[in-house]
Amino acid sequence: MSSLPVRLSLALFAVTLILLPSTPQLVRAEVAATPRFKAVAFDYFVLFNPDSIVSTAERIFPGKGRELASLWRTRQFEYSWLRTITDQYVDFFALTEDALVYSASAMKLTLTEDGKRQLLDAYLHLEPWPDTREALGRLKASGVRVVTIANFSPTMLRENARNAGLSGLFDILISTDANHSYKPDPRAYALAIDRLHLARQDVLFAAFGGWDAFGAKSFGYPTIWINRFDQPLEQLGVQPDRTSRDLSGLLQFVLKM
Repeated sequence: MSSLPVRLSLALFAVTLILLPSTPQLVRAEVAATPRFKAVAFDYFVLFNPDSIVSTAERIFPGKGRELASLWRTRQFEYSWLRTITDQYVDFFALTEDALVYSASAMKLTLTEDGKRQLLDAYLHLEPWPDTREALGRLKASGVRVVTIANFSPTMLRENARNAGLSGLFDILISTDANHSYKPDPRAYALAIDRLHLARQDVLFAAFGGWDAFGAKSFGYPTIWINRFDQPLEQLGVQPDRTSRDLSGLLQFVLKM
């Protein structure tokens, strides 16, 4: 028998494989597997729930816990901005203690040394949001570098990651303590590109606060605002590239889902 029909049959079979409906899906999957960014830099509250401290505050000050936690967090950031403007830096854990003492005093609460210790310790044991572990794992599996740009002191960053069992999911825990700055100071945002040796457009910044999204976008980072508390957009003339209520939106943006 001539080998020509055999060769023609094989050729037709090869063409059929190329034209199978599954082929475009495979091509699309290959394209989607290439992340849009080389790194994601997180504010820590995107990953850890700041309201984790409410239960401790409520136990120490029944009926006043949430009010104290809210005033305390507001004063933390106000102190960070004031200390930046006046060039009187202290690390964020010391600042957190000062903000707590002020807040308790403002609410006419008697803050004992033991109560203060428990409340400060709560800031070392924040609870991860339910989607944190899976999102970080998927980013790491896709080859995306996972870092922080957080006002938290190095101890606060390490202890929260360790206590939550998440340490292995971070490439670098970057604290703004490294250059004695606080966000939204441009020096704070510059830490990630300095440490990663990447261009700004290769690093997505994930903000928890609208003001932080403004600062990161103004610095030049592609920015996503994880608006977990459904806050209104800051009226500062700059908007983030994306907004999402949770980390699913971030994964879609980074992984081109």
